[in-house]
Amino acid sequence: MAPRASVKRYVRRQVMRAAYRTDLRRPLDPNLAVYGAYWNRGVACNPAAIHAKARELAPHIRGVWAVSSRHRDRMPPGGPYVIEGSRPYWRAMATATYLVNNSSFPGGFTKRPGQRYLQTHHGTPLKTMGLDQRAYPELARKTDFAKILAHVGQWDFSLSANPHSTEVWDRVYPGSYQRLDLGYPRNDVYFTATAEDIAKIRAELGIHADQTALLYTPTHRDYREGFVPDLDPERLARELGTAYVVLVRAHYFYGRSVGLGSAPTGRVLDVTAHPRVEELCLAADALITDYSSLAFDYACLDRPIVVHAPDWDTYRTTRGTYFDLLSGRPGDTPGAVTTTFDELVEVFRTGEWRSPASAALRTAFRERFCPYDDGHAAERVVRRLFAVPFAPPSR
Repeated sequence: MAPRASVKRYVRRQVMRAAYRTDLRRPLDPNLAVYGAYWNRGVACNPAAIHAKARELAPHIRGVWAVSSRHRDRMPPGGPYVIEGSRPYWRAMATATYLVNNSSFPGGFTKRPGQRYLQTHHGTPLKTMGLDQRAYPELARKTDFAKILAHVGQWDFSLSANPHSTEVWDRVYPGSYQRLDLGYPRNDVYFTATAEDIAKIRAELGIHADQTALLYTPTHRDYREGFVPDLDPERLARELGTAYVVLVRAHYFYGRSVGLGSAPTGRVLDVTAHPRVEELCLAADALITDYSSLAFDYACLDRPIVVHAPDWDTYRTTRGTYFDLLSGRPGDTPGAVTTTFDELVEVFRTGEWRSPASAALRTAFRERFCPYDDGHAAERVVRRLFAVPFAPPSR
């Protein structure tokens, strides 16, 4: 049975490749854009915000999402999509004039003259990226740097959220693309959401109006397997009391759900599967994170950020970082810092998490990493990519 299935898959791939080669001779569709996010996991991040704004400002552009068959259930009802590796997928990749992705299109494709590829990225780099990973043996062993450079060679535009990102992208992803220092479209919602919008999101999550919601977003560790949080969210909820609720959002590498202990308090919510992390940020009164790039986005909200990083030395040694997040220097540290569970609890009990000192750090952090974010990044990107002129000012 297994050999027959393997033969069937092989034959199918050969048929698809032959059809794709034929499609590469078709004319480009000037009104077709293919979007992808997180290796075809569904509608998300900067590509989602760009797609939404393009439907408003450039309705002649027909957008279609590239989605893995494993994640087709993430697509909203009626949302246009093609399944990765299918015949419609390869035809779309061959004939679309516009390609928008925050990572890459798995399986490879042949970039044609006339196609315009926007790489939006999906975060501000704290950890080393691209060619900088060559200095770390464990990372270098698992990374195909020639493949990275080949992918970069396809880009026409590279989107940046801040000068720090632009500097890093230029070095670690060398290429002839144009830099777009326009801000992150996914962050627009932090400036446009109303109090009613936020109240609705909190109600849908089951957060009471009088509760303080803490969003815990630990990131992926290259040096260990599986989801191993550096704090016990159930214990944190017990220590802080009924006035708090803890939302746990694991990295997408770990699937759509994580275990939350055997004796739930009812005040810990696993929101890993929630389709929009931006909504979780809007719902949260404070962010607890370690090295996640979400801290840079959350800073747009000007709400408290607590860095909880018990394994900072190990993380820096194994992955490498571009600055010292725990230094306490304005611009490097977004708020209170803890390295033990007791310190974390104390930060909330004493009010340090929202103290004037923490607020001052957050202000400097926001000024450094959110200078382009103002609620209009998606519009700027759409007008640049699809050549949509700005409307003349009204008299």
